[in-house]
Amino acid sequence: MLKTALKPRWIAGLVFALLLSGVFVLLSQWQLSRSAQHEPATPSSIEEVKPLVDVLKPGQFFPGSVEDQMVTATGSYDPGKQVLVEGRLYDNRKGYWIVTAFAVDNAPKLSGAAASPQTWIPVARGWVAEPDQAGPPPSGPLTLTGRLLASEAPLPNVDAGPGRASAVSVAELINKWDVSSYPGFVAATAESTPTGPVPANEAVKALNIPAQPPATQINWLNLFYSVEWVVFAGFALYIWWRMVADDYRRDLEGDEFDGDDFDDDFDDGGPHHNGEAHHSDEPAVQESQHSEPEHKVQP
Repeated sequence: MLKTALKPRWIAGLVFALLLSGVFVLLSQWQLSRSAQHEPATPSSIEEVKPLVDVLKPGQFFPGSVEDQMVTATGSYDPGKQVLVEGRLYDNRKGYWIVTAFAVDNAPKLSGAAASPQTWIPVARGWVAEPDQAGPPPSGPLTLTGRLLASEAPLPNVDAGPGRASAVSVAELINKWDVSSYPGFVAATAESTPTGPVPANEAVKALNIPAQPPATQINWLNLFYSVEWVVFAGFALYIWWRMVADDYRRDLEGDEFDGDDFDDDFDDGGPHHNGEAHHSDEPAVQESQHSEPEHKVQP
């Protein structure tokens, strides 16, 4: 089989099959790269700061179209409604987010027996390394700017303890604070009072959370094509192997045919030699028959 595969024409065929398989593999990679597509960016930029009351409504589901939107709101913090969310990273260090309830001015009020007179929204004011570094929020009316984010899911079977929360979960926080709230929260980037910006606290680090990358969608048709090209690459090599195997079998059949001709020649010569042997024995038989009467006369 190896001797057949080393014939010049099959070596050239192998080179062609490898080149063809390489082209098919490149086409497979191209289709695979096209199978993962990012969602197109929305026409309006999420970095454009918009009023919170125009972007999101309380009492409704959080729409994905407004996530990561930069918003601004006026109102005031309630120092009695503040929790720490542990396990948050800042420069690869674990610490706490300071989350405080913010009463939003001019926000729609919810109706119902459990509704509060004001509508609130949780605000992640910053990050601290230790719990005792989290001071009270700025007092009085102020304007905050930050990124609007969807509510997180609370950790199951986790009791964070007094003054703590397992996550920035609106459902968990409104039960703690007993208030009506927006369905998301704001990661603050700036706070200012009517007299100017709120003085910075060295222990409290600003979050400055960037916008999340666009969601990736899978194009299953392109993914199928990528697998199909790989199959074609393997099939090209299989065709070459089958052609070599067929040539090898033809060589074997040719050798068997030559052996059958040799046996026929040997069989044709056999009767000729036997005839010559029979002819050579005739004088011996005649001689024995001729000598027999002489043996009987002697007694």
